[in-house]
Parts: sequence; C-alpha cells; structure tokens
Amino acid sequence: PVAYALELKLTHAGFETKAVFNGEDGVELFQKETFALIILDLVMPKLDGFKVLETLKEKQIKTPVIVLTNLSQPEDEKRARELGAVGFFIKSNTPIAAIVEQVKEKLNISS
Repeated sequence: PVAYALELKLTHAGFETKAVFNGEDGVELFQKETFALIILDLVMPKLDGFKVLETLKEKQIKTPVIVLTNLSQPEDEKRARELGAVGFFIKSNTPIAAIVEQVKEKLNISS
C-alpha cells in the first residue's frame, strides 16, 4: 500500500514515522503520543478518517492533519477541511515525493 511507500520515503528524508492501518489504532496512538503531523486516509477499517478527524477535534488534539485519500469528490475535501485538515491530496494524482515536500512545508523544513 501507499502507506508503506510513504513511510519509507519519509524515513529516508529523515522523519521518524509510525504507521497504523485502522482509525481506532490511530486515535489510540494520538492520545498516547505527540506527533508533529498526521497523514490520514479517509477510507479505513474500524473508524473512517472523518470519524478520526471528529475525534481529534473533540479531544482537542491540535496536530495538523494532511488527508491522503482516493475519495475525490469536492464534498469530501470540504468536509475534511471543515473538520480541521490542513491539506487534502488524492492518492492517484499525487506522487509520493510531492507528499514528502508537503510534509516539509507544513513542518517549515527547507529542502
């Protein structure tokens, strides 16, 4: 999956990463540990990305979130941004290198 390739690229770029593969594990992890940035898919087992965004908002977890998904409807992006996402990318349209650049930009790290 894209998550593995992204994790590899981000690690290679010098970032420490942790990957989880369902929304429940993500929420659990975000409550235990602090992260500089979250990259979130909207389609996940157990808890979808919208629910994860809602939970982060409820629990006042202020970590910036970039959504990386295959959902490409304008209303999906609108809803994700209303729930606090700072970026929204369609997997099939976005090379992994561009996501790494977005991560650097959001974290104010120059290339």
